Amino acid sequence: PHLPVFLIEEPEVGPAGSSAHPRVIDRDGVTVITPVFPATTRPAAGFGPETNECVSRLLTPFFASRGFLGPSAWPILWYYTPMALGAEPAGLTPALVVADVMDELANFLGAPPDLKRREAALLARANLVFAGGPSLYASRRERHPAVYCFPSGVEPAHFAQAAGGAQLPPELATLPRPVLGFYGVLDERLDLTLIDALAHARPDWTLLLIGPIVKIDPRALPRRANIVYLGIRSYHQLPAYLAGFDVALLPFARNDATRFISPTKTLEYLAGRKPVVSTPIQDVIDLYGDVVSIASTPAGFIAAVEAALQESPAARRQRLLSAQTLLATHNWDAIAARMWSLLTAAWQERQSALRSPRPPSALIPHAPPVAAPVGLMTTD
Repeated sequence: PHLPVFLIEEPEVGPAGSSAHPRVIDRDGVTVITPVFPATTRPAAGFGPETNECVSRLLTPFFASRGFLGPSAWPILWYYTPMALGAEPAGLTPALVVADVMDELANFLGAPPDLKRREAALLARANLVFAGGPSLYASRRERHPAVYCFPSGVEPAHFAQAAGGAQLPPELATLPRPVLGFYGVLDERLDLTLIDALAHARPDWTLLLIGPIVKIDPRALPRRANIVYLGIRSYHQLPAYLAGFDVALLPFARNDATRFISPTKTLEYLAGRKPVVSTPIQDVIDLYGDVVSIASTPAGFIAAVEAALQESPAARRQRLLSAQTLLATHNWDAIAARMWSLLTAAWQERQSALRSPRPPSALIPHAPPVAAPVGLMTTD
């Protein structure tokens, strides 16, 4: 089914003197709404107890004018962060509430102090809980009767461009080979000591790190002649940069912030047909241990990278075959189909419980159920 989808991004701060307004972008059937508030007013950007009240006041007339408020609308509310509780438009009566637990956000550097309390409140409201990997699933399954494990997905065709057809960016063309690459947020989850040790031990290797620096002091990043930082690149650019990797890295530290992560980029690397070396992140081991090399020390990491660079044709064929099996079940189309099946079943169960069954078709002509993700999906 094709339902209208509204994605509510985290609020932003606009120019001083401007008026509060929703910035609306329609793209491929998804309406992205970013609440914008003038810089001279409080609260600041991001979801929070004060911000959410302002967001709700801004969103209420927007959705009311489109007929999505009131008892007949019955939208689906889909939360990617519990910090968005209270940002919903006033008068919204959800058919279902989905809690999408993508990360253990409370373990991240600078996490709001009331995040755990807010998550408990969200789980109490939720009809369905989707956990973004085995570790998150194990930590939530006793806290709600309807928790389902949905590890990260991938758009295989997009990242397959890295294996053929993607034009190498000019800034990568002159880098000394081999190139050991990583893309993603550069934050407290990275093992900077490991990265520095690799670069020091093998000055003939280029370590390429692509992504924004967040929540850590840029001065903490290791600086060596063979470490290259490129900054953020868009999703559409990633296959071209991935094409320049000889080995793809998951150099995550072992700390509270990484205990529950299930890195989306693992499948993206595999779709790009790259050998992958990772530190012992539990979800990587559980989900991809047959195709990703795991190493826990700098010496072990160096040995795993060397083995990847010297991979035999037979070993490469087996790795690619195993990767294709994973990609067949962990792509976004398959995940969306399973999620939709669960949503449909939960919707029908709620209809039966209310003893006022309304077939989905009766809702569509006037006020179709809306998949309305409230919040911002976290980036790993």
